[in-house]
Amino acid sequence: MREFVLGLGSNLGDSTRILQGAVDDLSGIEGIDITEASAVFETEPVGGPEQPMFMNAVVTGRTSLLEHELLSTTQGVEEHWHRTREVRWGPRTLDIDIIAMGDTIVDEPDLVIPHPRAHERAFVLVPWHDVDPDASLVGHGSVALLLATVDASGVRRTDAVISVPRAD
Repeated sequence: MREFVLGLGSNLGDSTRILQGAVDDLSGIEGIDITEASAVFETEPVGGPEQPMFMNAVVTGRTSLLEHELLSTTQGVEEHWHRTREVRWGPRTLDIDIIAMGDTIVDEPDLVIPHPRAHERAFVLVPWHDVDPDASLVGHGSVALLLATVDASGVRRTDAVISVPRAD
C-alpha cells in the first residue's frame, strides 16, 4: 500500500454534495483506503474562462493500485459525476487530481506525478496543509513552506466538511 494525496474540485451543481459523493465512491473501490479529508474551501478559479467559484478539498489515503490504475479509477468517478472535458481549466462538476503517490515520480504524456503545478496552487496547498500540516511534496519540499510562497487570499475555509467512510 502506498500513500496518496488527491485534490478534489467542483464548481457546477451542488459542489459540496458532489465532493462528498466522490469520496464515498472512492472509498467503495477495492484497493483504495481514504484516511483523511480536509475541510472544504471556496476558491477563486485559476486560469480558464470566467466561471463560478470552486469548492476544493484534499483527501489522503493508501492504495494498492498502480499509478495508471488510480488515474483510471479517478476518471471513472469523475465520469460518474458527469465530468466533461470541453474547455481546459473550464467549469466542471468534478475534478480529481492525483497530487502525489508517496515518493513516486511519473512523467508520461497522460500522467505526471507529483502534479506539475501543485506546488504553486493555493487551492491545493491550503487544504493539503489543513489535512496534513507536516506534509511534503516530493521534489518541492514542505507543504507549509510552499504555502508561504503563494497568494492564498482567494482560498476561504467553509463550514462544510467531508466525512470519510470508515470500514467496519
